[in-house]
Amino acid sequence: MNRAFPVLALLLLAGCGFRPVYATHGASAPALAGMSQIDVALIPDRFGQLTREALQARLERGGPGRIHRYRLVTNLGLSSDAIGVRPDTVPTYVRLIGTAQWTLIAEDATGATLAHGTARDVDGYDVLNQQYFAADLSNEAVERRIASGLADQIGLQLALYFQKHPPPPL
Repeated sequence: MNRAFPVLALLLLAGCGFRPVYATHGASAPALAGMSQIDVALIPDRFGQLTREALQARLERGGPGRIHRYRLVTNLGLSSDAIGVRPDTVPTYVRLIGTAQWTLIAEDATGATLAHGTARDVDGYDVLNQQYFAADLSNEAVERRIASGLADQIGLQLALYFQKHPPPPL
């Protein structure tokens, strides 16, 4: 019985139309093919560099150096809130909120907007009893995690777009 359950679960998922988004062959391959043809436009500031680097890591799964048919333009925002405050007004916890608005543009004569969306990620760090350098390292680690989370969300949204709109063959 225990061995039959995973097989039964897979058959039920196949029957309802479940397909892995990041499959390298079969019906889901267009997502990876389309994503590997995206050029990520430059994003200003350090947080933008971190996000661009994370996006490139997710989109170039087919290998770098492919033909770019699409350009991804991303506008980022990063805000912080001191949400833990002691009675003497010293913050004890800082929450960072990262937002991204992205647009997928065709790299052809039309320059048409193909898709757009938003992503949001929240993380934070404790500043109580931390020296300035340690707090700065914590802030940078949180920014990296938020950049990675935003890239994950944008990558998934792009994969779903290419599942519905497969790219033409090269």
